[in-house]
Amino acid sequence: MNHIRYVEYDAAHRQDFVFDLPKGHDCWLLLLLRTPALFGTPDRLQEYPAGSAVLFAPYTPIYYRACGAQYINDWCRFDSDEPPVVSFPLFGIPFSLPDAEYCHNLFQLLTWKNSFPGRENERIIDQLLSLLFFELREAVGKSALAGSPSRFQDLLSLRKAIYNSPQLSWSVARMAEMLHLSEGYLQTVYRQAFGFSCMDDCIRARIRLASDQLLYSEKTVAETAEFCGYRNVEHFCRQFKQYTGLSPREFRRARGTFPDV
Repeated sequence: MNHIRYVEYDAAHRQDFVFDLPKGHDCWLLLLLRTPALFGTPDRLQEYPAGSAVLFAPYTPIYYRACGAQYINDWCRFDSDEPPVVSFPLFGIPFSLPDAEYCHNLFQLLTWKNSFPGRENERIIDQLLSLLFFELREAVGKSALAGSPSRFQDLLSLRKAIYNSPQLSWSVARMAEMLHLSEGYLQTVYRQAFGFSCMDDCIRARIRLASDQLLYSEKTVAETAEFCGYRNVEHFCRQFKQYTGLSPREFRRARGTFPDV
Protein backbone atom coordinates (compact mmCIF):
# COMPACT_ATOMS: atom_id res chain seq x y z
CA MET A 1 0.00 0.00 0.00
CA ASN A 2 1.10 3.56 -0.67
CA HIS A 3 0.72 6.23 2.00
CA ILE A 4 1.67 9.87 1.44
CA ARG A 5 3.11 11.75 4.39
CA TYR A 6 3.35 15.06 2.54
CA VAL A 7 3.23 16.15 -1.07
CA GLU A 8 3.66 19.57 -2.67
CA TYR A 9 4.03 20.99 -6.18
CA ASP A 10 5.85 24.10 -7.39
CA ALA A 11 7.71 24.47 -4.09
CA ALA A 12 10.01 27.49 -4.55
CA HIS A 13 13.36 28.08 -2.81
CA ARG A 14 16.00 30.82 -2.93
CA GLN A 15 19.30 30.52 -4.78
CA ASP A 16 21.15 29.55 -1.57
CA PHE A 17 18.90 26.52 -0.96
CA VAL A 18 20.74 23.36 0.13
CA PHE A 19 19.17 20.05 1.19
CA ASP A 20 21.66 17.91 3.10
CA LEU A 21 20.47 14.80 4.91
CA PRO A 22 23.39 12.34 5.35
CA LYS A 23 21.23 9.57 6.82
CA GLY A 24 18.25 10.19 4.59
CA HIS A 25 14.58 10.00 5.51
CA ASP A 26 12.82 7.08 7.16
CA CYS A 27 10.55 7.01 4.10
CA TRP A 28 10.71 7.43 0.33
CA LEU A 29 11.39 10.83 -1.24
CA LEU A 30 10.42 11.59 -4.83
CA LEU A 31 11.41 14.83 -6.55
CA LEU A 32 10.42 16.34 -9.89
CA LEU A 33 12.67 19.23 -10.91
CA ARG A 34 10.92 22.30 -12.26
CA THR A 35 14.25 24.14 -12.54
CA PRO A 36 17.83 22.83 -12.90
CA ALA A 37 19.58 21.64 -9.72
CA LEU A 38 22.83 20.10 -8.49
CA PHE A 39 22.84 16.54 -7.10
CA GLY A 40 25.53 14.30 -5.66
CA THR A 41 27.81 14.93 -2.68
CA PRO A 42 29.11 18.29 -1.42
CA ASP A 43 32.48 17.74 -3.11
CA ARG A 44 31.14 16.11 -6.28
CA LEU A 45 28.05 17.67 -7.81
CA GLN A 46 26.42 17.31 -11.20
CA GLU A 47 23.81 19.59 -12.73
CA TYR A 48 20.54 18.07 -13.93
CA PRO A 49 17.96 19.90 -16.04
CA ALA A 50 14.38 20.84 -15.33
CA GLY A 51 12.09 17.95 -16.21
CA SER A 52 14.22 15.40 -14.35
CA ALA A 53 13.01 13.16 -11.53
CA VAL A 54 14.82 11.32 -8.76
CA LEU A 55 13.76 8.75 -6.17
CA PHE A 56 15.57 8.37 -2.84
CA ALA A 57 15.09 5.15 -0.87
CA PRO A 58 14.69 5.25 2.93
CA TYR A 59 17.86 5.74 4.97
CA THR A 60 20.04 6.73 2.01
CA PRO A 61 22.05 9.99 1.86
CA ILE A 62 20.36 12.95 0.17
CA TYR A 63 22.20 16.01 -1.06
CA TYR A 64 21.04 18.56 -3.62
CA ARG A 65 21.10 22.31 -4.02
CA ALA A 66 19.94 25.17 -6.20
CA CYS A 67 22.12 26.21 -9.13
CA GLY A 68 20.28 29.30 -10.33
CA ALA A 69 18.39 32.32 -9.09
CA GLN A 70 15.62 30.05 -7.81
CA TYR A 71 15.01 26.35 -7.26
CA ILE A 72 11.53 24.92 -7.82
CA ASN A 73 10.40 21.32 -7.49
CA ASP A 74 7.49 18.99 -6.86
CA TRP A 75 8.17 16.61 -4.01
CA CYS A 76 6.57 13.77 -2.09
CA ARG A 77 7.52 11.93 1.09
CA PHE A 78 5.69 8.63 1.32
CA ASP A 79 5.65 5.07 2.63
CA SER A 80 5.29 2.14 0.27
CA ASP A 81 5.85 -1.58 0.04
CA GLU A 82 4.52 -1.79 -3.52
CA PRO A 83 6.71 -3.59 -6.12
CA PRO A 84 6.79 -0.64 -8.58
CA VAL A 85 8.43 1.43 -5.83
CA VAL A 86 10.68 -1.01 -3.96
CA SER A 87 11.96 -2.57 -7.20
CA PHE A 88 12.43 0.75 -9.01
CA PRO A 89 15.45 0.45 -11.33
CA LEU A 90 17.24 3.66 -10.30
CA PHE A 91 17.74 5.26 -6.88
CA GLY A 92 19.42 8.55 -5.98
CA ILE A 93 20.29 9.54 -9.57
CA PRO A 94 18.09 11.97 -11.52
CA PHE A 95 16.75 10.85 -14.90
CA SER A 96 14.92 12.71 -17.64
CA LEU A 97 11.16 12.52 -18.07
CA PRO A 98 9.82 12.31 -21.64
CA ASP A 99 6.63 14.06 -20.51
CA ALA A 100 7.46 16.07 -17.40
CA GLU A 101 4.28 18.17 -17.61
CA TYR A 102 2.13 15.06 -17.39
CA CYS A 103 4.00 13.96 -14.26
CA HIS A 104 3.65 17.49 -12.87
CA ASN A 105 -0.11 17.24 -13.42
CA LEU A 106 -0.13 13.99 -11.45
CA PHE A 107 1.70 15.75 -8.61
CA GLN A 108 -0.99 18.42 -8.63
CA LEU A 109 -3.74 15.80 -8.41
CA LEU A 110 -1.91 14.00 -5.60
CA THR A 111 -1.56 17.25 -3.66
CA TRP A 112 -5.22 18.16 -4.04
CA LYS A 113 -6.48 14.69 -3.12
CA ASN A 114 -4.10 14.40 -0.18
CA SER A 115 -5.40 17.70 1.21
CA PHE A 116 -8.85 16.21 1.79
CA PRO A 117 -8.66 12.88 3.66
CA GLY A 118 -11.30 10.24 3.05
CA ARG A 119 -11.64 6.59 2.08
CA GLU A 120 -12.28 7.32 -1.59
CA ASN A 121 -9.43 9.83 -1.77
CA GLU A 122 -7.03 7.30 -0.24
CA ARG A 123 -7.94 4.84 -2.97
CA ILE A 124 -7.52 7.51 -5.65
CA ILE A 125 -4.15 8.57 -4.19
CA ASP A 126 -2.93 4.97 -4.30
CA GLN A 127 -3.98 4.71 -7.96
CA LEU A 128 -2.40 8.06 -8.86
CA LEU A 129 0.90 7.03 -7.28
CA SER A 130 0.78 3.74 -9.18
CA LEU A 131 0.18 5.64 -12.42
CA LEU A 132 3.00 8.06 -11.64
CA PHE A 133 5.44 5.21 -11.02
CA PHE A 134 4.40 3.53 -14.23
CA GLU A 135 5.42 6.73 -16.04
CA LEU A 136 8.67 6.97 -14.08
CA ARG A 137 9.70 3.38 -14.79
CA GLU A 138 8.95 3.89 -18.47
CA ALA A 139 11.00 7.09 -18.43
CA VAL A 140 14.06 5.30 -17.02
CA GLY A 141 13.85 2.83 -19.89
CA LYS A 142 13.56 5.58 -22.48
CA SER A 143 16.10 8.01 -21.04
CA ALA A 144 18.80 6.90 -23.48
CA LEU A 145 16.60 7.05 -26.57
CA ALA A 146 16.61 9.66 -29.32
CA GLY A 147 19.99 11.12 -28.41
CA SER A 148 18.91 13.55 -25.69
CA PRO A 149 15.97 14.31 -23.35
CA SER A 150 15.04 17.43 -25.31
CA ARG A 151 15.05 15.46 -28.56
CA PHE A 152 12.74 12.84 -27.08
CA GLN A 153 10.44 15.60 -25.84
CA ASP A 154 10.29 17.02 -29.37
CA LEU A 155 9.41 13.59 -30.76
CA LEU A 156 6.75 13.08 -28.11
CA SER A 157 5.22 16.48 -28.91
CA LEU A 158 5.15 15.54 -32.58
CA ARG A 159 3.44 12.24 -31.82
CA LYS A 160 0.83 14.00 -29.69
CA ALA A 161 0.16 16.43 -32.55
CA ILE A 162 -0.29 13.53 -34.98
CA TYR A 163 -2.78 11.73 -32.74
CA ASN A 164 -4.61 14.95 -31.90
CA SER A 165 -5.05 15.90 -35.58
CA PRO A 166 -4.43 12.85 -37.78
CA GLN A 167 -6.53 14.35 -40.57
CA LEU A 168 -3.88 16.95 -41.39
CA SER A 169 -1.62 16.52 -44.43
CA TRP A 170 1.22 14.83 -42.59
CA SER A 171 4.40 13.94 -44.48
CA VAL A 172 7.93 13.01 -43.49
CA ALA A 173 9.14 16.27 -45.03
CA ARG A 174 6.70 18.34 -42.99
CA MET A 175 7.51 16.55 -39.74
CA ALA A 176 11.26 16.80 -40.32
CA GLU A 177 10.92 20.52 -40.95
CA MET A 178 8.95 20.96 -37.72
CA LEU A 179 11.75 19.33 -35.71
CA HIS A 180 14.61 20.80 -37.78
CA LEU A 181 15.92 17.32 -38.61
CA SER A 182 16.81 15.54 -41.81
CA GLU A 183 14.10 13.22 -43.08
CA GLY A 184 16.29 10.13 -42.71
CA TYR A 185 17.34 10.95 -39.16
CA LEU A 186 13.76 11.71 -38.12
CA GLN A 187 12.58 8.33 -39.34
CA THR A 188 15.42 6.58 -37.50
CA VAL A 189 14.95 8.25 -34.12
CA TYR A 190 11.14 8.12 -34.32
CA ARG A 191 11.22 4.35 -34.82
CA GLN A 192 13.76 3.98 -32.00
CA ALA A 193 11.53 5.96 -29.66
CA PHE A 194 8.11 4.50 -30.45
CA GLY A 195 8.60 1.30 -32.43
CA PHE A 196 6.88 2.60 -35.57
CA SER A 197 7.82 4.88 -38.43
CA CYS A 198 6.31 8.35 -38.23
CA MET A 199 4.09 7.77 -41.27
CA ASP A 200 2.93 4.39 -39.97
CA ASP A 201 1.98 6.12 -36.72
CA CYS A 202 0.04 8.69 -38.73
CA ILE A 203 -1.86 5.93 -40.52
CA ARG A 204 -2.61 4.20 -37.21
CA ALA A 205 -3.95 7.48 -35.83
CA ARG A 206 -6.17 7.96 -38.89
CA ILE A 207 -7.52 4.41 -38.71
CA ARG A 208 -8.23 4.91 -35.01
CA LEU A 209 -10.17 8.09 -35.79
CA ALA A 210 -11.98 6.42 -38.69
CA SER A 211 -13.03 3.48 -36.48
CA ASP A 212 -14.54 5.89 -33.98
CA GLN A 213 -16.41 7.79 -36.71
CA LEU A 214 -17.77 4.59 -38.24
CA LEU A 215 -19.05 3.44 -34.86
CA TYR A 216 -20.38 6.68 -33.41
CA SER A 217 -21.40 8.90 -36.32
CA GLU A 218 -23.73 8.65 -39.27
CA LYS A 219 -21.08 9.70 -41.79
CA THR A 220 -20.90 7.67 -44.98
CA VAL A 221 -17.70 5.82 -45.76
CA ALA A 222 -16.74 8.57 -48.21
CA GLU A 223 -17.44 11.28 -45.63
CA THR A 224 -15.44 9.36 -43.03
CA ALA A 225 -12.50 9.08 -45.42
CA GLU A 226 -12.52 12.82 -46.08
CA PHE A 227 -12.93 13.62 -42.37
CA CYS A 228 -9.84 11.53 -41.56
CA GLY A 229 -7.65 13.21 -44.16
CA TYR A 230 -7.96 10.86 -47.13
CA ARG A 231 -8.40 12.36 -50.57
CA ASN A 232 -9.26 9.02 -52.17
CA VAL A 233 -11.95 6.79 -50.68
CA GLU A 234 -10.58 3.65 -52.36
CA HIS A 235 -7.18 4.23 -50.78
CA PHE A 236 -8.88 4.73 -47.41
CA CYS A 237 -10.80 1.46 -47.78
CA ARG A 238 -7.66 -0.50 -48.69
CA GLN A 239 -5.70 0.96 -45.80
CA PHE A 240 -8.53 0.44 -43.32
CA LYS A 241 -8.82 -3.24 -44.25
CA GLN A 242 -5.04 -3.66 -44.11
CA TYR A 243 -4.98 -2.47 -40.50
CA THR A 244 -8.27 -3.87 -39.16
CA GLY A 245 -8.89 -6.91 -41.34
CA LEU A 246 -12.30 -5.53 -42.33
CA SER A 247 -13.52 -3.04 -44.89
CA PRO A 248 -15.17 0.09 -43.43
CA ARG A 249 -18.63 -1.28 -44.29
CA GLU A 250 -17.82 -4.69 -42.79
CA PHE A 251 -16.46 -3.01 -39.67
CA ARG A 252 -19.64 -0.96 -39.23
CA ARG A 253 -21.93 -3.90 -40.05
CA ALA A 254 -20.14 -6.21 -37.60
CA ARG A 255 -20.94 -3.84 -34.76
CA GLY A 256 -24.42 -3.00 -35.98
CA THR A 257 -24.27 0.66 -35.01
CA PHE A 258 -25.52 2.50 -38.10
CA PRO A 259 -27.05 1.47 -41.42
CA ASP A 260 -24.68 0.26 -44.14
CA VAL A 261 -23.91 3.59 -45.83
